[in-house]
Amino acid sequence: MHFRRNLSYVALLAALGCAPALAAASVPTGAASPALPPAFEDVDDVPLPDPDLWQRIRVGFMLEALDSPLVAEHEQWYASRPEYIKRFVGRGSLYLHYIVGEVEKRGMPTEIALLPVVESAFNPKANSRAKAAGLWQFIPSTGKNYGLAQNWWKDNRRDVIAATDAALNYLERLHSMFGSWELALAAYNCGEGCVGRAIAYNQKRGLPTDYASLNLPGETRNYVPKLFAVKNIVLAPTNYGIELESVPDTPYFTEVQAPAKIDVKVAAKLAGMSEDDFVALNPAHNKPVAAGTGTFILPVDRAEAFKANLDAYDKPLVSWTTYQAKRFESIDAIAKRHNVAASQLKSANGEMKLDKKGRLRAATAIMVPMKPGAAPKAIAVAQVTPVAPAAPVASPALRLYTVRAGDTLYSIAQRHRTAIDTLLHLNRITASVTLQPGLKLRLP
Repeated sequence: MHFRRNLSYVALLAALGCAPALAAASVPTGAASPALPPAFEDVDDVPLPDPDLWQRIRVGFMLEALDSPLVAEHEQWYASRPEYIKRFVGRGSLYLHYIVGEVEKRGMPTEIALLPVVESAFNPKANSRAKAAGLWQFIPSTGKNYGLAQNWWKDNRRDVIAATDAALNYLERLHSMFGSWELALAAYNCGEGCVGRAIAYNQKRGLPTDYASLNLPGETRNYVPKLFAVKNIVLAPTNYGIELESVPDTPYFTEVQAPAKIDVKVAAKLAGMSEDDFVALNPAHNKPVAAGTGTFILPVDRAEAFKANLDAYDKPLVSWTTYQAKRFESIDAIAKRHNVAASQLKSANGEMKLDKKGRLRAATAIMVPMKPGAAPKAIAVAQVTPVAPAAPVASPALRLYTVRAGDTLYSIAQRHRTAIDTLLHLNRITASVTLQPGLKLRLP
């Protein structure tokens, strides 16, 4: 590592125009070495450029080079698409500093911080044909296994902080299972069962069980080489004719307390941001109202303005409410009744199961605009499924649960067959609450 840092420093001096100071090796024997320029007499006086996150990532690379022709193929693919690289760098600059910090905290190789390039090109709203979602492309079942709530209101597979934590937890578990980051990455792509079966197959035949020796699905055979191709381009972009735009090594976003419910559009306005920019940092919301989120992610330079504007805001925070639609009710009729365009209603509610006549196939709750002058109606934060509305929980049916050491909201919800959002709603708490042993929680 010390040698690597020295190489980086030599390259830095050359880039700063200090090459004469580095040319001592070419001076004839007995000749006087050229003096350092007066400004650089002390190495500590050398002006360093602004910290760049790419250099921090390079220093943290730990994985050995992968000997596979597929790496070169993917290097060529990326190198021939500079606009694609520019787009994912632009998106990634919002999230990369946070992800690198979380990777470093766990002592993981910083190659892992580049995995969202392969998974989603740093698009937090990316969806795949396999129904994977978010920066880290969790499928629904794996997301639930790692505590990522997916309900009517939100999909935490798209939440930058929650999904990053879940992805790194999953990768750490896979690494402990297989003892190799290459195998852990392969299992992240095709599942631990897939990699386990490939290993068992080779073991029975006395064959090697390293990543390169396994017979894996085509997508997985390309998956790890893609990451190594991205790594190599980050390591030496000029070798590929790529100009890698600098990313500052400073936090881009921070967390702020969010109201219990607020229109996404209003939240963006209070933060002084466009709605698109706000959603890029808070992409988990499925509806035009953000409810029960606990916190928002905002650029560092917008956090204080958001707090001040929220305190001073004297208008309703919410302009949408829930409407219990009946089976076979027409979307056009609902839209007309609430004085809104059907297209706007569909946009606000995402996917709705409609028949050919535009009628709902099942009873469901949908978001509709409040009528002008109407008093804001309470919006329940409890989970609502698209198939059938959640039945209200009667007070006599509630019971108390005493939190034990090691409990999490997810483990309690799983054990008692309820939803995390139901626990949050019943106990009037947010997802960021710390569960202390002895705390009493209401359960349905």
